[in-house]
Amino acid sequence: MVVADNASLPVAIYAESASPHEVRLVQETLQASFVHRKPDRLIGDKAYDSDPLDAELKEQGIEMIAPHKQNRKKPKTQDGRSLRRYKRRWKVERFFAWLQNFRRVATRFDYKAENYLGFVHLGCIVILLRAYL
Repeated sequence: MVVADNASLPVAIYAESASPHEVRLVQETLQASFVHRKPDRLIGDKAYDSDPLDAELKEQGIEMIAPHKQNRKKPKTQDGRSLRRYKRRWKVERFFAWLQNFRRVATRFDYKAENYLGFVHLGCIVILLRAYL
């Protein structure tokens, strides 16, 4: 899981097994942040369409922007104005493209998740250094 800023630079990285749903990993990802300031808004795909997650983030002052699933039973909570920001989600995908330039991260050779996360952090450091130097 990654939280990236407006310039596609990493703000938070968290690694977990593939079994838990992404909605359950949002808080852990925000706690693993590199910076002390929380983001004003998070943009996610349809997997993040969760009313409890929206309420939990709203308590922290974070706006969750995610399009609704097609099979949503409850009334809609997102309007078109906030969903206009969803088209900027490509900036997170650009960060993943930058991260895939590191072969060790693109193909996970490491058995332990801690080792893999260490190399992901190393890749993030290189990306941040390239951006600021």
